[in-house]
Amino acid sequence: MNKFYALILSLPTSSPTERMRIWRSLKASGAAVLRDGVYILPNDKQHKTTFELASEQVLSAGGSAYVVTIEQPTSESFKSLFDRAEDYAQLIQQSKALIKKLKPKLILEQIKEARKLRKQYEALVAIDFYVGESSRQANRVLEELELAIAAIQSPGEPHAIQRKITKLNIKNYQGKRWATRSRLWIDRLASAWLIRKYIDPKASFIWLKSIKECPKTALGFDFDGATFTHIDGLVTFEVIAQSFGIDDAAIKRLGAVIHALDVGGIQPAEAQGVEAIIAGLKVSTKTDDQLLDKASGVFDALVGAFTKEGVK
Repeated sequence: MNKFYALILSLPTSSPTERMRIWRSLKASGAAVLRDGVYILPNDKQHKTTFELASEQVLSAGGSAYVVTIEQPTSESFKSLFDRAEDYAQLIQQSKALIKKLKPKLILEQIKEARKLRKQYEALVAIDFYVGESSRQANRVLEELELAIAAIQSPGEPHAIQRKITKLNIKNYQGKRWATRSRLWIDRLASAWLIRKYIDPKASFIWLKSIKECPKTALGFDFDGATFTHIDGLVTFEVIAQSFGIDDAAIKRLGAVIHALDVGGIQPAEAQGVEAIIAGLKVSTKTDDQLLDKASGVFDALVGAFTKEGVK
């Protein structure tokens, strides 16, 4: 039989402000209402702590509160009280509506809208104790939205292919010519930095106005048909890192930032700051070579900071 924590509380009617504050706190925690004055959460230590903190608030407001463990009756399903399907459905509807009205001229504002929707999704997942298909559907629609935005922001973005990532020997990739699309942005910039920093220190780069101009002798990256491109759910930076066995924890963390900024998904805390800095550098530089030089300092600093923090 499933067990749950229950918070049984009573507040004096003379404290409407305190009542509202406690109610909002419990709602944010994902607690379900079993009946008036009785809230439940799944049997988890952190949920017990949530109720104990709420209990302290209630007592300090002059009310009464008890945290107890209860068992779900065989005739009922308390899990249904935590169903987030309606919230996910609303999120899906808003995401699809935004996809339909995406326009290049409005893309900066629409990026902000998309990020708000992603944050709403993350907040919803945090209180979805019984994740199901609704959550997965919402995430797929959000990914569709983020990819549509990426296509407007950076025309020519590669389509992900399905294949096994081949492990390569760095010794065989020295002094090579590497080629990618010009007007560099996040994934191409970070990939070029990764190549020069960890794989081929003497690498030379060709910035292609058209991928049709890519020399046959050059190693292409981050475009359809390139040697290194998006594979399954990975962006080019992540594919190159895995191909050459660069599994440093700081590089993986940087990869998560690049992934989120290139194709969307849950954004690490550093993502928006990195995006703002790279956008500023792009405005202040005249050539892709200059942009790579300046951006390399940013990536060096990030990896240094991640390493210092002792990333796991």
